[in-house]
Formats: sequence, structure tokens, C-alpha cells
Amino acid sequence: MADATTEVLRETPLAALHRELGGKMVPFAGYSMPVQYPSGIIAEHKWTREHAGLFDVSHMGQAALAGPDHATTAAALEAMVPGDFQSLAPGRQRYTLLLNDHGGIIDDLMVARSASADDDGVLALVVNAARKDVDYADIRTRLPADVRLDVFERGLLALQGPEAVKVVGRYLPAVVDMPFMSTMAASIAGIDCTISRSGYTGEDGFEISAAAGDTLAMARLLLAEPEVKPIGLGARDSLRLEAGLPLYGHELDETTTPVEAALDFAIAKRRRAEGKFAGFGRIGHELADGAPRLRVGLLPDGKAPARDGTPIADLAGRPIGVITSGGYGPTVGGPIAMGYVEAPFATPGTKVALTIRGKDMPATVAALPFVPHRYFRKAEPKRGV
Repeated sequence: MADATTEVLRETPLAALHRELGGKMVPFAGYSMPVQYPSGIIAEHKWTREHAGLFDVSHMGQAALAGPDHATTAAALEAMVPGDFQSLAPGRQRYTLLLNDHGGIIDDLMVARSASADDDGVLALVVNAARKDVDYADIRTRLPADVRLDVFERGLLALQGPEAVKVVGRYLPAVVDMPFMSTMAASIAGIDCTISRSGYTGEDGFEISAAAGDTLAMARLLLAEPEVKPIGLGARDSLRLEAGLPLYGHELDETTTPVEAALDFAIAKRRRAEGKFAGFGRIGHELADGAPRLRVGLLPDGKAPARDGTPIADLAGRPIGVITSGGYGPTVGGPIAMGYVEAPFATPGTKVALTIRGKDMPATVAALPFVPHRYFRKAEPKRGV
């Protein structure tokens, strides 16, 4: 008989495919997910940087806010987040942060507006897998009576890398000119889907949402292309770390504000002026006077990686912060990390010390990202944030 405390893991529509491809399955956010395939994490990382990597992100939460018109739905969302969604154009999406009353980050998420007039009043959401139940409960308690939250069980694939556009363009030529952070409804080889030009690697690429029953066919279609290989969670993490992208539960949590997390770009100019969103009291103060600590990049000296939880000290040995994510950067060619330090130590080039395996190791505060983003921004309209 199984131990009553054993976690029962959920599976995505691609679970059998991951095993068929030799994926090493591990628990992640309540799901059984592939951490790597036989070629290994470094090879998968490099393949994505050079070609196109296919990621199963079907564990992410997909939902939609639905109201009588765009203005009503956008206003309901804006009470919870600091972004400007009144100005979100049809066919566009925006990154934002779900905030609590103290300015802490409940989750970070993507919000998209359909290009179709038939969907006026609907805003699609993609939220983190480990936070979706928390998010949905919180959102529902704050919605007005004329706006509802609908939750969907759909598959979600991310095709990332410089050759992603070539692959998808064979089936859908319109994607070639899609700007970064745009979205559209489409059909790929007869499979209805929603596709956005976005991702979590710092590379150009697409995220493709399809019915759960169609996800396997979509994955096999893409994997049949010579530029595409399957990529696991390990390379997903090293890619996002090199890109300087925060991960919930590491860089982000309910005690951390957008200003501390260096995500103040997500606080729209109009929203700063109005101040009518959750947690503005603390956030407004930090925008004006600065936050006491800030998220930074770190380059440890030598070859030893600095993992999350590693203490950061000044050169006199006084604790000033902590590493939140760290590991080997295959593109950088050495150890990299992100963490929080007291604001006076956040300037790139500042020398600090890390306690690794009981020894103080020198490190340098570095600008983020470690590897430049390669998003496709041609013909991108003004973001309005």
C-alpha cells in the first residue's frame, strides 16, 4: 500500500512521449516532467541557442477573464496588477504581476487580448504551474460581479531558438512578421491553436496553445522537423538564468515587490500616476525613494557554482544578501547566479563574497541579462508601459 504522504503527480498530454524519447522524469510543480533527455542538459541548452528546442509547458495554468467589454475586463484586472491593460491592443500580450495588498508578488503572468472582435471583453491568462490554484482563488475573490474567471485544460508548447520561426513558418507563413509579444489564432497542419511570439529563454520563439487532445500531434509534427529537438526542465532553467529571467519561488514570492525584483518596467506610467492597484502604498514609496534591496546578477570567481540559499557578504564579511538561483551557464562558459543584495551593493562591478562549501569565494555583481535577448521586435507597436 502506498504511503499516504506520497505525492500523486499529474501528467501532461505528452507524458508518454517524454518517456518514449528517453526523458528523465522528475516531480515539478505537482507534475511528472522531463528534466533532460539522453543528450544531456548542456547539449539541449546549446541546441536551443543555435537551432530550435521544443519544451512541454502544459503544466502551466491557462485561463481567461471574461466581461461585457474590454474596458470592464481590463479595469477588473488592473485592480490586481500594475500594468496598463486598457491600452492593450487586439492581438497583443503583456507581462504583468499579480500583487497582494502589501505589494508582494503572488505570481507573474502573461495576459493576451485576442485580435478577434468576437472576443471583446476576454483577456487570456497564462500563470505559473505551482501557483495556479492560489492565483485562481485570489482572482475570484477580487472580481466584480460582471467579470468571471474561466479555467481551461489545454496543452502548451514552447518552440524556442533562432530557427523556430523557420520551422513554424513552413506551416504558417504569417508568423515570419509577427512581432515579439503578439498573438493570433491559427491552424497548423489542421490543428487549431493560439500562437504567441514569446517565451522564457531569451531567444526568439513561439508558445502554442492547443486542445489537450491535439497537443501530442502538434509535438510530433514539430519534432519531425530537422531543426527541432525536445528540451527538458534543466536546460529551460539554465537558459532563463542566462537571460536574467526571474523564477517564482526563487526570485519572486509574496514578500518581494516589483521594484526589488527589478521588474518596475511592468508598472505602467499611467498606473504609477493613478496609484490604484494592490500594494501601491509600499510600491509607490519604493519607486520614489528606492527599494532597500535589489535583484542582481552575480559572477562567482572560479568554477564552483553558487546555488540558491548561498549567503552574500560584503568584503568585510557582513551579510548583505542571498543567492536565489545559480548554476553553470553553458553560453557564458562559467558559473552565474541571481540574488538579492542591499541596494548600495547593487551596482555592476561591485565586489562581494559568497560562502560556498564553507569557504568565502569572491564574486562580482553583474548586469542582467548575462546573454543578450534575441526577441524579434520588427514592426513592434509602442508597448504603452
